[in-house]
Formats: sequence, C-alpha cells, structure tokens
Amino acid sequence: MSLNSNSCSLKDRIIKEGKVLPGNIIKVDGFLNHRVDTTLMEEIAKQFAEIFDISKITAVLTAEASGIPVASICAHKFGVPLIFAKKAKSDNIENGLYKSELFSYTYRKTVTMIVSTEWLKPEDHVLIIDDFMAMGNAVTALIDIVGQAGCTLEGIGVVVEKGFQGGGDKLRARKELNYHALAVIDRADENGIVFREEE
Repeated sequence: MSLNSNSCSLKDRIIKEGKVLPGNIIKVDGFLNHRVDTTLMEEIAKQFAEIFDISKITAVLTAEASGIPVASICAHKFGVPLIFAKKAKSDNIENGLYKSELFSYTYRKTVTMIVSTEWLKPEDHVLIIDDFMAMGNAVTALIDIVGQAGCTLEGIGVVVEKGFQGGGDKLRARKELNYHALAVIDRADENGIVFREEE
C-alpha cells in the first residue's frame, strides 16, 4: 500500500508530538485520542476512503472509547451510522447483545465488549475503524462481534499500529481480512520513533 501526503502528515504529528513512555507506551493523546485534531481526523477519513470501497459500507464499528472520535468523523464522511461497542452493560440496552471478551492492556483487566442486536443485522456491511492497535485484542473482539451478527466485514482501518507488538501482523496473516494501518511504528524508545517501510 502506498501512503499519500495525508499519512505523512499523520507521521509528522506522531514524530513531533508523540511521546514514548516507559514500557514502550506511545502517547499521542494531544491530537488523536484525548485532545482531538478534527481537521487531521478528516484527512484520515479521506485516506481510509481511498483504501476501502466505502460504497458498500452500511456502518462503521469501533470500540469505546478512544476509537470514537476518528470513527465518528469517518462515519460522517461516508454517510453511514457509527456503532461503538460498549465495554460495560448499560441499562438502556434492550433485547439481545453480541458479546466478546478481551484482555485490555490499557485497563489491565478482562473486559466484555457489547453491541445491541438491534443495531447490527446480517445485511450490514461493516468497516471497523480504530485509533490505535498494539496486540490487536480490541479489533479481534470487534471482528468476533461482526461474525456473531452475520454481517459482511468490508475492512479494518487502524490509524496507528505498534508494529513491534504483533497485532497488525496477525491480522495481515489472515488473508480473508482487508486490514490497513496508516502509520506502523516498528520501534519506539529513548532514541525516537521509527516507522515501518512502506510495503
């Protein structure tokens, strides 16, 4: 996949503003997943629209909570609803649920992601969008939910992937999946951030 100037802009922001914390934690919350640069998110949505066939998509799916900003802007750009998997059952969800458990490295515990059966139907064509991937557990849980619903998974788009933790490579190895990450970080330490060469 060749990356255009939009992804270079993303990489520039990661280099300029990203922080590497102990334990190979990469902090990009100044523009991606806490304080959000909505103009950059619009550029990212355009990039995903070039990668995936959005004419087929009927919904964008993401995980609560940090994936919501970028996925919401993508859904708006693509003219489809956003559905986000909740990480705890709330009283306002009626009827059936799709559920998938995962270990969250952010929260250091097992969480259950849920989506109401009211909002995902077998006729849906779903694009998964997430802000950040390390081990790939959240995206794998979302794939599981799409499978439970009997939907067609049209693709998986991730903004930033920590390539050295293997989650993205596991998804790439599954040839039936249309997986793309805009920025793949192969190394992050006291010497800085190094991106994977374009494939």
